[in-house]
Amino acid sequence: MTAALAAGRQRMDLFGVSMIACVTALGGGTVRDLLLGHYPLRWVAEPIFLLIVVGAALVTVFASFLMAYFRTIFLILDAIGLAAFSVLGTQVALSGGHGLVIACMAAVVTGVSGGVMRDILCDRVPLVFSDELYASIALIAGLSYSAMHLADVPENLAVIITLSSAFILRILAIYYSISLPVFEYQEREISRDPAGRLTMWMLNKAGVRRREMRKRTVGNTQQRRRARTNRTEGAATEADSPRPYTEGPEQPE
Repeated sequence: MTAALAAGRQRMDLFGVSMIACVTALGGGTVRDLLLGHYPLRWVAEPIFLLIVVGAALVTVFASFLMAYFRTIFLILDAIGLAAFSVLGTQVALSGGHGLVIACMAAVVTGVSGGVMRDILCDRVPLVFSDELYASIALIAGLSYSAMHLADVPENLAVIITLSSAFILRILAIYYSISLPVFEYQEREISRDPAGRLTMWMLNKAGVRRREMRKRTVGNTQQRRRARTNRTEGAATEADSPRPYTEGPEQPE
């Protein structure tokens, strides 16, 4: 639903809304399964998940005038989803025989990849790179569940503890605006244009190249015209100039 709203801000059609929603909801698990070689993909084996996502996106489109009243609910549901996806990613990695590092990576990839792809497709800096703690919470959840799994803690208890701790951490991060330290480096003071995005840079570069090619084409055309003109004028001058007199044998009168 948040993906559908993000697509609406970019004035996408219904296909674009559905595509962004599917990428957001299913992208994290898809990337994880591709990296770990975990087949078949969940939404391929059970297409009902794909239909649920598309249905939720279309409902959001037709009920978008009510979404402003549900912002708090969205944040709570997003926190629950982050905790659940992190645990699922960790479980998939551990069930595949992978160690602690890969399990934590799977938790982070599952929890944040969908949102990262959503923001990239909607032409904005991914929120997980600059907003409150998000990927860090997925990493903590992966570490917590993996540690309890290695300590032979009952699975149900480990899931409950991990879900609860990740959910509470996410809510606290939102409420108190807790985030990682921001790294900023500039050689000189630069005024940032809000429109200075990657896509704008690419379009500007393409425009510069087009202008350069146009200048080259015009310049080459003018050079060819001047060369033809010079050749024509030279031929005309040669034809109009008097021929030099050559003395020949005397003719009889």
